[in-house]
Amino acid sequence: MSRTLGPEEIEQGIAKLAESIRARSGGQPIALVGIRSRGDEVAERLCNHLATDDRELAFGILDISLYRDDYEHLRENPKLQETDIPFTVDGAHVILVDDVLFTGRTIRAALDALSDYGRAAKVELAVLIDRGHREMPIQPDYVGILVETERHDHVLVSLEGTDGEDKVEIVEQTHA
Repeated sequence: MSRTLGPEEIEQGIAKLAESIRARSGGQPIALVGIRSRGDEVAERLCNHLATDDRELAFGILDISLYRDDYEHLRENPKLQETDIPFTVDGAHVILVDDVLFTGRTIRAALDALSDYGRAAKVELAVLIDRGHREMPIQPDYVGILVETERHDHVLVSLEGTDGEDKVEIVEQTHA
């Protein structure tokens, strides 16, 4: 059995993230850094929402492939992609952006990767989907959509720019 979220729910989730960031950051300069892949597209959409604000807004993309602790991922996806952080991380208020927060291991890797670019004054986390089941003490500061799942369920995110459509499919796994 599966459940699906469509383009409207995804857009609402991104709008909710933007409003939460707007409310908490008080017009101060921020830098959105999207985690490849799909976190970068969520971050870009957030930038579009926040671009109307009267604030300094920077955008970057972070590839964490070499920082992951699940080496199976590298075997399956050996293609390294470019990190593009065209601003100074030192002293910046950085908001890491990802599509799905699950165990927290991706975010741990992203924090390690980001630290290679400098020491941010503050790092926060924004996720489109929070599905729970952490293995590390990492919690998001901003959540677009909270989805209740079982540990072994799959949450498959497709985004227009990356996959050709906006869709989130929650595939429930049954156990005997």
